[in-house]
Amino acid sequence: MKKLLARIGPYDETRGWGRGLAVALVAGLFLTFSGAFDTGEAPLVPRLVYWMTLMVVGYVWGAWVSRFFLRDRRRTGNMWLDAAISALVMSVPLTVVVWAATHFMFNSNVPFSGLWMLFGPVLLVSMALTAINVLIETRREAMTAAGPNPPKFLERLPLKLRGGEVWAVEAEDHYLRLHTSKGQDLILMRLADAVAELEGIEGAQVHRSWWVARDAITDAKRGDGRATLKLKDGAEVPVSRTYAGILRERGWI
Repeated sequence: MKKLLARIGPYDETRGWGRGLAVALVAGLFLTFSGAFDTGEAPLVPRLVYWMTLMVVGYVWGAWVSRFFLRDRRRTGNMWLDAAISALVMSVPLTVVVWAATHFMFNSNVPFSGLWMLFGPVLLVSMALTAINVLIETRREAMTAAGPNPPKFLERLPLKLRGGEVWAVEAEDHYLRLHTSKGQDLILMRLADAVAELEGIEGAQVHRSWWVARDAITDAKRGDGRATLKLKDGAEVPVSRTYAGILRERGWI
């Protein structure tokens, strides 16, 4: 994500903030008119002000927390685990904000010692909004990366792999083993030709026999002077010294 943001510039990043804020405001309207979490008995206008204020404050704080945990998707190696941790972290101070807002707007009699009663609902809303924003951003990145003309290599995928994500391409004699989100298969092709046709997907050749997509990497290990990448399908890919320097510059290992 970091490289993508650097490539598309601040204008598109600002649009990303706008999309996230729009999600928060729509959620605020839903919570207002549904009377969520026992707020339905309050008058409409105070209820609207209450939820919209909380959604905007929550979004600003959540955007900062998510920026730290999800910026390059490499905190734990698992995007959804990172999202869950981010929601958990942002929910702690937001619970105090919700307690204060509820006390001020609705004269709530929940004592400060009863904050734990509010933590669950706050965490639930935080996780839902984080998940929605992650899905939107993931979809946007996929469309941006593919562009109007998908990489030519995708046309070579066997029918059973069409529509899947290409995670890696491994050379086996005169064939290439395709590692994708829909499984594996072999095609007759040279790795050098495949690498050229994979232009448009963020990835790199990491070994004379391997090309790997950046988003397919779940872990990177270094030891005994060599590095190994672990992919989403469990495959372990060796990194040769020829490509190690480039991958270190990119922050892959």
